[in-house]
Amino acid sequence: MTDTQATWLTQEAYDRLKSELDGLIANRPVIAAEINARREEGDLKENGGYHAAREDQGQQEARIRQLQELLRTAQVGTAPTSGDEASPGTVLTIRYDDDDSEKVLLGSREEGSHGDLQVVSPNSPLGAALLGAKPGEAREYQLPDGGNMKVSLVAVEPFTG
Repeated sequence: MTDTQATWLTQEAYDRLKSELDGLIANRPVIAAEINARREEGDLKENGGYHAAREDQGQQEARIRQLQELLRTAQVGTAPTSGDEASPGTVLTIRYDDDDSEKVLLGSREEGSHGDLQVVSPNSPLGAALLGAKPGEAREYQLPDGGNMKVSLVAVEPFTG
């Protein structure tokens, strides 16, 4: 993950992710000991426990790198106080072409869910299309199947948690 764009997080989400990172780093010796114990069982070609422990280590190290980068670039704190335009940390009321409307939080997936509020990443096609939009503006974004979807920004409000 080389994206250096800041990610907006609440203090609660930042603390939760920092705690997860600390736990993963503290668990490194446990995984290393497991690999060593499995290595001593003999032939590594047919040692499923050894390969599983190495796979766990790889996944853990990838998550550590992901969390370190996310926390390094995180913009922590309160949401924007203005409802002038869609920006990370704002709650957006959006309406699709088919007249379905919903409220979403423009922020990081790592922010987690907030009740019935879906989180939309600013890096996603929908989030990127809405970024910088003002209430009343219509935007278009590309769907995974190659088609396009129109979405209108109805309202912007600061996220209150």
